[in-house]
Amino acid sequence: MLRRYRRDLHRIPETDHHLPKTTAYLRSVLEPLGCKLFSPCEGALCAYFDLGKAQTTAFRADMDALPITEATNVPYASAHEGFMHACGHDGHMAILLGLAQELSGSKSNVLLIFQPAEETTGGAKAICDSGILEKYGVKSIYALHLWPEAEKHTVSASVHGMMARSSEVTVEFFGKSAHIAKADLGEDALLATAKFVTEAKKLEFSGVLGFGKLTSGKVRNAVSDYSRLEGSLRCHDDAVFAQITQRLHELLPKGAKLTISEGYPPMINSEALLQKAQQYFPITPAAPSYLTDDFSEFLRRVPGIYFRLGIGQGALHSPNFDFDEDVLATGVRLFRTLLLEDV
Repeated sequence: MLRRYRRDLHRIPETDHHLPKTTAYLRSVLEPLGCKLFSPCEGALCAYFDLGKAQTTAFRADMDALPITEATNVPYASAHEGFMHACGHDGHMAILLGLAQELSGSKSNVLLIFQPAEETTGGAKAICDSGILEKYGVKSIYALHLWPEAEKHTVSASVHGMMARSSEVTVEFFGKSAHIAKADLGEDALLATAKFVTEAKKLEFSGVLGFGKLTSGKVRNAVSDYSRLEGSLRCHDDAVFAQITQRLHELLPKGAKLTISEGYPPMINSEALLQKAQQYFPITPAAPSYLTDDFSEFLRRVPGIYFRLGIGQGALHSPNFDFDEDVLATGVRLFRTLLLEDV
């Protein structure tokens, strides 16, 4: 059953908020189960199981795929050319569909959240802003991600460092063009950019700052009058983020413009819930990662845990990504344990 769910979903990858085939498939599996199905925002689908309890436990699966051409040649490969579930979201959805079949004995009502746009604009915030966590009395929320670097079937989590805050950094430098033979008459935006990058890379902090794109000037024999520098800032702590943002502003030459997006918040799990979950399920400490996931937005509203489920092979966002589907049963067992033990 889990294998069938995953493979059916793997064949129909869709991106961003535009997931009509994906949500139609999910509805076809969930409708016979007697749950309330609704969409709190564009592209999202939620299933609420009213089991007559006082509070609700929520589980989230991201739905969106990536604009990657699949190269696995498996029988269940993507039927949508140029798109692929290369990050395991098909597995995440299959786990929630499997959980939906096994809710007997749950100590709480259950809300399954199928979220769009994790890979793009971040669908979690729109779902949170819709008010469904409050409306359905959600006391805790859980999610997991398939993790190639971890041994197959292992589950790991930590309070801090699971995922980083990620913000886009854009810097614009304004100069004055002049012929290269009379460079002293110009103001070199490209040189100012080079100096800024050099100094920014000297900053020491517990995070990652990198620049991957630079555009500057118009022709080879003239001083550049404009540069645009694009990069990324990632850290596990909002205080560190604020500190580095301030330092970058201090490094700016006169007239330059720095823009830093809000990005996804850092992933901060509930220490109390994690300690309780460890009493009922083998959970090892998770190594810090500077990757990101907007499930962190849910954790700003409700206590919860983001887990890693080891698959022991491959690499995320690869055209060859695949995994042993036996691990999906471990994901269902983890989530079912949280419900039975009222974590």
